[in-house]
Amino acid sequence: MSQTGSRPLADKVVLITGAARRLGRAMALTLAEAGADVAITFLTSSREAQRTTNDLRNLKIRALALRCDVTDEKEVQKTIKEVVRTLGGIDILVNNAAKYETVDFEKLTLSRWDAIFATNTRGPFLVSREAIKHLRRRTGRIINLGSLGGLRPWATHAHYCCSKAALHMLTKVMAKALAPEIAVNCIAPGMIDLGEKATRPFFQKMAKQTPMRRNGIAEEIAAAALFFATAPHFITGQILAVDGGLGL
Repeated sequence: MSQTGSRPLADKVVLITGAARRLGRAMALTLAEAGADVAITFLTSSREAQRTTNDLRNLKIRALALRCDVTDEKEVQKTIKEVVRTLGGIDILVNNAAKYETVDFEKLTLSRWDAIFATNTRGPFLVSREAIKHLRRRTGRIINLGSLGGLRPWATHAHYCCSKAALHMLTKVMAKALAPEIAVNCIAPGMIDLGEKATRPFFQKMAKQTPMRRNGIAEEIAAAALFFATAPHFITGQILAVDGGLGL
């Protein structure tokens, strides 16, 4: 098929961190359907990673799953080298691996604060830094996964909100620092319902507060990732809220 047709990412290599399940899996499948070869990383979800890899290969593309702690510099370096060795390079990096938790402000410990910043902010920095030389060779793209929580304050998520706000600023800094070879953008999801029973009452409440009168779904975040993966390279430094208007 033509690269400009239904497979716009044919001959491209995508690396998505934390993509064994949830939003990362959805993005991996969408980008693979667009023709990209896909490498994913996981930390503890080895069974889910194998399932996702099998599903990716069923789409007739090359797929690779690697265990990687994105907070560990040596593991990140090893992972980037293996992706390049196996798939030949990197065209698109999606920094998706992240932690999320709810903690009352007065109960926040230093260890909780540091742990969430290590994954949500240091991780994308480390992975991006190690991938830069490979992305530059291919006029590449970096897509960060931020959050509506990085744009709006949530009282019981101080450490999470601050880590994502920092990632939003990192996006803008990298967009300037890595231009013109690399475009860097960020998706800021709002309330994305992944169908988990335990969260159903919460999402029912949030849907009523959202102008679109519903919550988002994983495929809509994947569609945003596909947009940034295929959009004009002139688009850079943008934070795209995919939230049904909740942040307005």
